[in-house]
Amino acid sequence: MSRIEMNDSVADIFVKMGEGNPGAMTALMQLIGDAKTDPDSAFGGFGAILLLDSFEIYGTDIYVLWSDICDRDIVKTQAVLRACQLGLFPSNTLKDACHRQDYSGRTMVPVAELYDKVKAELPNFDSIG
Repeated sequence: MSRIEMNDSVADIFVKMGEGNPGAMTALMQLIGDAKTDPDSAFGGFGAILLLDSFEIYGTDIYVLWSDICDRDIVKTQAVLRACQLGLFPSNTLKDACHRQDYSGRTMVPVAELYDKVKAELPNFDSIG
């Protein structure tokens, strides 16, 4: 069940999504501040945060996605989230991978392949910069 509600402020959203994890907060700040990577997203950088919420990825799991799986690359992070949204990768597999704090999730998510697939589906993705 999603946590974000229509009347939430940005601070409320960060508290709900980040669960106090500083690394998750850093990733969330980068996501919300980067609307140009995915110009086709109706919600700009906030769209990726909504995807995290819909996939039920929170706190430390956000940090694992951004840091461990995507090498602290916010564009890769957005690509993986968009791949799930587009049906190119199962979101339940992503959620499982993000829950693994032993780096084993890295082998579960083919980040470069997903980036290429998203780029093929959304030619404007990562084209401005």
